[in-house]
Amino acid sequence: MIKEWATVVSWQSGLAKVSCDVKASCSSCASRVGCGSRILNKLGPQTQHTIIVPSEQPLVAGQKVELGIAESSLLSSALLVYMSPLVGLFVVGGLFQVLFGGDLAALCGALLGGVGGFLLARGLSPALAARAEWQPVILSVGLPPDMLRVDASPSETGQ
Repeated sequence: MIKEWATVVSWQSGLAKVSCDVKASCSSCASRVGCGSRILNKLGPQTQHTIIVPSEQPLVAGQKVELGIAESSLLSSALLVYMSPLVGLFVVGGLFQVLFGGDLAALCGALLGGVGGFLLARGLSPALAARAEWQPVILSVGLPPDMLRVDASPSETGQ
């Protein structure tokens, strides 16, 4: 199970709208200055992802929840997104090479196969995303934001 903390935006009739922060790929490595991943993450937009998750327990805005998603569903979706264009690229490119016997034909076939694989993945994604085992679930719920108060003022006990 892959876990991530999210913040509740709203809750209505058993459905919680939660917001997950986009994190950099690394933050604990000692080589922060020369890290290529860190530089690439700074270039991209730092946005938040908002999703709807079923929750029988009433939640309040600002409350933290721990979300979980099965590793198999994440790996399957990554396999679909990355491998279908790649397989299409090689198969259709090779087929065009054999049928038309030229590099230009192989290039055109590879482009068609890559785009076709992308469109196949795009078409299959909504059907697969609707499956219950591919949906994130709430694993644990933190305290509401108004429930815990920390007083940082000096003690008035005579010190």
